[in-house]
Amino acid sequence: MSLRLWDERVVPRLTDASLRGHEVGELRGLTCAGLAGRVLEIGFGSGLNVRWWPPEVTAVTAIEPSDLGWQLSQRRRERSTVPVERAGLDGQALDLPDDSHDGALVTFSLCTIPDPVLALREARRVVRPGGRLHVLEHGSAPDEDVRRWQRRLEPVQRAVAGGCHLTRDVPAMVREAGWTVEEVVQDYLPGPAVSRPWVHVTRLSARAAGTP
Repeated sequence: MSLRLWDERVVPRLTDASLRGHEVGELRGLTCAGLAGRVLEIGFGSGLNVRWWPPEVTAVTAIEPSDLGWQLSQRRRERSTVPVERAGLDGQALDLPDDSHDGALVTFSLCTIPDPVLALREARRVVRPGGRLHVLEHGSAPDEDVRRWQRRLEPVQRAVAGGCHLTRDVPAMVREAGWTVEEVVQDYLPGPAVSRPWVHVTRLSARAAGTP
């Protein structure tokens, strides 16, 4: 199988299977809490956040590059009362008006976007002043021995997991993109120590500067 076919036909299914467990689901719920109004979701994937959107969310604009990922999300979207519109493939170049959304959501997608800071800046442009950004992402660990393994494993990870990086500093990227970070919670997901290069998770909320 070619690398392109692997990325298009296998990675979306593996991502759906690996990120729909109970523990990650609870983190999704905490991440989505507090969102309201029209929400931009970059990296919609197979729709694993749909069940966790709070009732205050009235519409979702989905950015998703994978056609298979979008297909896998169909049943979840159909069960939701929130209208979802797929509005693009690339979070780095949003064809959306400035200040047109009340918030943005990104979960387990900043690891694969080629320029995540650019995508976060685009989200900042699209979200109105005072709007919120909620992020759930894996990335660089606080322990040097784990970071060493992340650096060693990253080339293989990128090759087999659709370009996924292990070493990105999520809070730093959000700040660089112009968001005001308000809360950061970081920890390892439960599991054996050998899994730690993959399971250091950041849950973060930030606000777009300015007066609504």
